[in-house]
Amino acid sequence: MPRSHIPHLADPSTIEPYNDDGVLQVVIETPKNSRLKYAFDHERRVIILKKILPAGMVFPYDFGFVPSTLAPDGDPIDVLVLMDEPAFPGVVLDTRILGVIRGEDQLPSGEKQRNDRLVGVAEAAHAFAELKTIDDLPQQLLDHMGEFFVQYPQLLGGKTYKLLGLAGPDEANHLIEEARQNA
Repeated sequence: MPRSHIPHLADPSTIEPYNDDGVLQVVIETPKNSRLKYAFDHERRVIILKKILPAGMVFPYDFGFVPSTLAPDGDPIDVLVLMDEPAFPGVVLDTRILGVIRGEDQLPSGEKQRNDRLVGVAEAAHAFAELKTIDDLPQQLLDHMGEFFVQYPQLLGGKTYKLLGLAGPDEANHLIEEARQNA
């Protein structure tokens, strides 16, 4: 078969945000404990290496996006997924949403842009299976997540992230619905 006729991999950014059972689907870009920041390139329909985090800094949990959504920052809505072991870039995790870390980026131009990050638990997770809302997470874990999102852009340069607070699953689901309508 000529190369031009070989089918491409499926584009995970175009699947529905919810599976047939109504469970949120999250496409993982960067696995837990990785210094390598991967991102899905929507034009080429492949996962690319976007950045390398500074020595000693890793993603605290799996990081990905909700497909078929568009957040105010121009990308699909971000999700930090809690799971026992790291996932793999491109894998789709069925995820239960716990809430949202509200935040905004301050761009080099001085402009502010909302950049909320949802927090969820992979349905397959054992260690986090009992969690129902973001309020069930220990404060130390929430502080660690927040600090990661503040420190990561500062160390890479270019923009500053400001934490605006936390909200539960109702607000997170509202953000998903808005992002679906914007896609």
